[in-house]
Amino acid sequence: MHIKNLKVFCDVVDRRSFSQAAEDNHISQSTASNMVQQLEERLGVRLLDRSRRPFELTPEGECYYEGCQQLVKHYEDLEEEVRTLADAKARSLTVAAIYSVGLHHLNELWPQFTAANPRASLRLKPLHPQEVYDCVESGKSELGLMSFPKSSDTLGVELWYDEPMVAVLPPNSPLAGREEIQLSDIADEPFIAFDRKLALRGSIDRRLKQEGVKVEITHEFDNIENVKKDIEHGAGVSLLPELTVRAEIAMGTLAMARIAGEPLVRPLGFVFRRDRPRSELAGQFVALLRENVQRLSTDVSTKPQASLQD
Repeated sequence: MHIKNLKVFCDVVDRRSFSQAAEDNHISQSTASNMVQQLEERLGVRLLDRSRRPFELTPEGECYYEGCQQLVKHYEDLEEEVRTLADAKARSLTVAAIYSVGLHHLNELWPQFTAANPRASLRLKPLHPQEVYDCVESGKSELGLMSFPKSSDTLGVELWYDEPMVAVLPPNSPLAGREEIQLSDIADEPFIAFDRKLALRGSIDRRLKQEGVKVEITHEFDNIENVKKDIEHGAGVSLLPELTVRAEIAMGTLAMARIAGEPLVRPLGFVFRRDRPRSELAGQFVALLRENVQRLSTDVSTKPQASLQD
């Protein structure tokens, strides 16, 4: 059986979705379904219980999945070894990043990195925070770019950049014309918050509580892009990383004001497997990011920064 079928099967199980596994492998959903069905017909057993939503692995499927994971990993390692022997620059690197970092921090740096390594196989995977941890822990990504990164028994952390945050407002807000505001100024404004499961929400809540500011939360979202859209529609104000709103500020669809007093920041960093040495390509990518910290700091703020405690 072709190794591609085994990889697609593993991806279907990992993603709990035929459509997402198909997208990961650049095939149609029907093709992914047929590939799994071919495996079942070859084995004469059901690997997935499709009567449940979401589907579940059968006992046979669990056994097959564990074995396939090892086979696919060994095959990918073998390919990497052969490529390295044939051409030292024919390497691969997968970087998982939370959506906001992938969209706003790497939009210039990733093309620069790929241009510098034309023979390498490079992949950037925008994911939700927990998915980034899972991707790195499972070995599918060597590096993960996170906000408020947390270490564990298997994952190490390196801090990268403390990103300034600002008050983001509709252009017609009474506060929009001010360069700097107190956090207490937004107490009378409808507030668009992040989902309670996100570390950024907890940090913002603690800072507001520290300054005795109570806000009226009107909407909650799990990503920055939806928060920005809600503000553009005039639904309220929020606190966001400054770098993520530069385009909208330039276009005039959003306004911003800096926060007086101790600056608010969102800590960004890398997560990685403790038990695996860093590849040369990953080292080059980390070096590129660190080289650009000063440019990012200069672009968005000249003020000293102090991290919110996670």
